[in-house]
Amino acid sequence: MRLSKLIENIFRRFLPSPFTIAILLTVLTIVLTLIFTENKTENNHLFTILSYWEDGIWNNGLLVFAYQMMLILVLGHVLVLSKPMERLILGITKFVQNTSTAAVLVALPTMLVSFFNWGLGLIFGAILARKVGEYAQSKAIPINYPLIGACGYVGLMVWHGGISGSAPIKASEAGHIKSLLAGNENLLARLPDAISTSSTVFSLSNLLIFSSVVIAISVLVYYLGRKAATSKIELPAYHFTPLEKKDLSGAERLDHSKVLSIGFAVLILMAFFVQYLPALRQLNITPNMLNFFMLGLAILLHGSFKSFLNAVEDAIGDIAGILIQFPLYFGIMGIMANSAMINQISDFFVSISTETTLPIFTFLSAGIVNVFVPSGGGQWAIQGPLVLQSALQLNVPLSKAIMALSYGDQITNMLQPFWALPLLGITKLKAKEILPYTLLFMLVGSIVYILGLLLF
Repeated sequence: MRLSKLIENIFRRFLPSPFTIAILLTVLTIVLTLIFTENKTENNHLFTILSYWEDGIWNNGLLVFAYQMMLILVLGHVLVLSKPMERLILGITKFVQNTSTAAVLVALPTMLVSFFNWGLGLIFGAILARKVGEYAQSKAIPINYPLIGACGYVGLMVWHGGISGSAPIKASEAGHIKSLLAGNENLLARLPDAISTSSTVFSLSNLLIFSSVVIAISVLVYYLGRKAATSKIELPAYHFTPLEKKDLSGAERLDHSKVLSIGFAVLILMAFFVQYLPALRQLNITPNMLNFFMLGLAILLHGSFKSFLNAVEDAIGDIAGILIQFPLYFGIMGIMANSAMINQISDFFVSISTETTLPIFTFLSAGIVNVFVPSGGGQWAIQGPLVLQSALQLNVPLSKAIMALSYGDQITNMLQPFWALPLLGITKLKAKEILPYTLLFMLVGSIVYILGLLLF
């Protein structure tokens, strides 16, 4: 408990907002580039670096990437606010008997849902934890509510190794990984055009590691539930979506038409299968494929455009950080790539690593970077080129290097409270209440991931 309090105080006192951190990292990158790189142009070195920065910020391919990541988060949130998901969550709560069963009933579905979509898993886990708390309160079942809240956040520990993971799904997109190392002609010839998710997310090694984490965390939360003291719960009822109007007139009927919305959703899903069935058969998932499917599914499950748009309005606040921070991360990448600073950092990692230890160093460094860059997409933009180049130099399979980065990025979400903010708002818990448990999740998860990287 003292450790979690210390960590909370450190984050509160010494770690500014993610946006401020992105600015500080930008300034640090500019200064380091000035000191350690040579000017390749006739212009002033600082002016040259600033031009690299501006080019990176407005990189068209990376801006598309940012929008894809925003849609993944928003559409995942929209899905969980649909009526079928509401019925599923309320159905799960009926099996709550005590803290142990409640913890497993929250942690297990949250991890499974997060493997499909991290935005969906984040809000699903938060609402499920809240509804379990409300159910226990209404039935006078004594539970440890902070543990239940922590279980609702555990999906952020597995998401990046899943279908919506920023690194693996972007790597599966034709031309993306080559764009990260543009300008390095020697390495470009050794890079494939894409790395299919069949060799990353859906690889046997990743599925075994994910299954091991799910089992280990489920056993852990069950054990913690048996040992944890009960807590007092005072929660008003949480409503998924606003009640819809009964009296409709004129064009309002179109907004609420089930026939029109379901028909359009079916049209999207038909187009999805026509366009993506060959890639789906090969288990190669791309961001556009995932978002197109979720768009059709979300409209279908909401049953009306009005309900869908209400959910979008609720979810849109989630993307504020991505919208404003991603261009800054892209600027950092632009400086590092064009100034050749990326080569120097990569050479350093290669000098201290072997084919066996590089994935472990990648995992650990990704965990550290995630504390300061709490965005998988932003981290991939900054660290991805380093990981790819180091892996090529040491003949480490690129798919393994990508998954090592993914595991490291996701594990310290249990330490970094940035993405816990929506959960804390929904559950009415405080960071200090869930941190003792999420730190244990991080410890157990780290052991499983490191063993997995060594074994596979």
